[in-house]
Amino acid sequence: MYTKLCLHIPFILFIISTLKRSSHGIQEKGWESAVVKQNLFAMIWWLDTIKLRTIYKSPPESPHTMDADALQKLIHLLQATDDPLIQEQALITLSNSAAFSVNQVIILLCVFYISGYNSKSGWPFCYWRECSRTCVPKVTEKALNALNNLSMNIKNQEEIQVYIEQVCKNVESAPLNSDLQLAGLRLLTNMSVTSDYHHKMINQIPCLLRVLSEGSERTQIQVLKVLVTLSANPAMTRHFLRAQMPSLLLLFDNCMNKDILLRALVFAANLKKNVNNEGGSMIQDQYSEDSVFSILCRDSTPFAQKLASLWHHPDPEVKEQVKPLSRWYM
Repeated sequence: MYTKLCLHIPFILFIISTLKRSSHGIQEKGWESAVVKQNLFAMIWWLDTIKLRTIYKSPPESPHTMDADALQKLIHLLQATDDPLIQEQALITLSNSAAFSVNQVIILLCVFYISGYNSKSGWPFCYWRECSRTCVPKVTEKALNALNNLSMNIKNQEEIQVYIEQVCKNVESAPLNSDLQLAGLRLLTNMSVTSDYHHKMINQIPCLLRVLSEGSERTQIQVLKVLVTLSANPAMTRHFLRAQMPSLLLLFDNCMNKDILLRALVFAANLKKNVNNEGGSMIQDQYSEDSVFSILCRDSTPFAQKLASLWHHPDPEVKEQVKPLSRWYM
């Protein structure tokens, strides 16, 4: 393997020299610019296909592992270019190599692209020419995808959790139903599997409910994956009950998409169970007319009617999810 790697050294040196020229502000013109871009894409392809043993103890047989040297070259490439297409492809390579690996460098690199400003975390951000930049949505999306892969590893979650609020901002500011918004929601889903970081998403509850109300079926399913895990945590219950969602009852129609309906029933059951376990203390709080509490607990007759209708749903899984709620409402 070392011999094969040595064969690439002239190619690597040429690419690095190209990157240095770009980083010093030399602007290639005409065909030279096209050649430079071709070489940058060639380097991305090479980094994405090499099979080296990684110092981060990823399995050596994995076809997408990177050693520190290869990773450093990819970082240099991202530092040297402002071309969104090259950034996007390079981040895809990082995403492919990131799954289940433990790599703080990639985490920091991706955070730079989702935040758009120089992080206080330090390296590798201190090498970027600009202190801030506005990221192209596709670039931010690919960075979120890489973080999503990294979040499969519990050690990486300890690093990524620092940036949950930034991910929430990405979800809130992204166009509704966009790939960027979905990428952020997928990352929040992974980060909410355990209750360790739920408190960092409290302020995002109104936004999540709004996206649930207005989003497409695909988006609604992804939001509900987050809401189901958050609602299972009793410490989050009051925050959900205070939030407003006038259209909540629409999720429990017989004609609703099954994947949405099942998750909505679990979400409601989690909240109702937590309210009952509190022994009535939550009922003493003040809630607005359109709050989740008013719909599920205070004036629950319309919701009980929805549940009664769902007993006639043709799918047995739906009927099974209605059972725990029926004990409280019917």
